[in-house]
Amino acid sequence: MTLPTTHEVTQLPKAWSAGDEQALEKLTPLVYEQLHRVAQHYMAEQRPDHTLQTTALVNEVYLRLVDCEQVRWRDQAHFFAVSSQLMRRILVDFARSRGYQKRGGGLPHLSLDDAPSVCQEPDANLIGPG
Repeated sequence: MTLPTTHEVTQLPKAWSAGDEQALEKLTPLVYEQLHRVAQHYMAEQRPDHTLQTTALVNEVYLRLVDCEQVRWRDQAHFFAVSSQLMRRILVDFARSRGYQKRGGGLPHLSLDDAPSVCQEPDANLIGPG
C-alpha cells in the first residue's frame, strides 16, 4: 500500500467537516495504519491482560471521530493529534469504568445503621453506653 500524501490527509478531513460523507470513506483506509501504530504504542503501556485490543481502540476512535462533526480540521498533524488524544481518553475512561465496577459499581449504599445485627443479645464483654 502506498503512503498517503500530506495533501490527501489534510484535504479529506476538511472535506468531511464540510459535509462530504465520501471523504470519510476515502480517509479511513489512508490513516488506518498510522492510527493502528499509535494505538499499539498506547497499548504497550497498558497492563498485559488488558481486555481492550489495539484494533478495538482504533475502531473506538473511528466511532468518536464520526461524531466530531463540529471539528474544523486544520491539517494532517491536527487530525492525528485529535485521534491520539481520543485514544488516551478512551483508555482513561476504560480504566475508570473498571475501577468503578471493582469498587462496587452501582450497588446501593447500605449504612451500618440499616445493616442487620449480627448478634441479637448484647455481649457482656463489651462496654456499653454509660
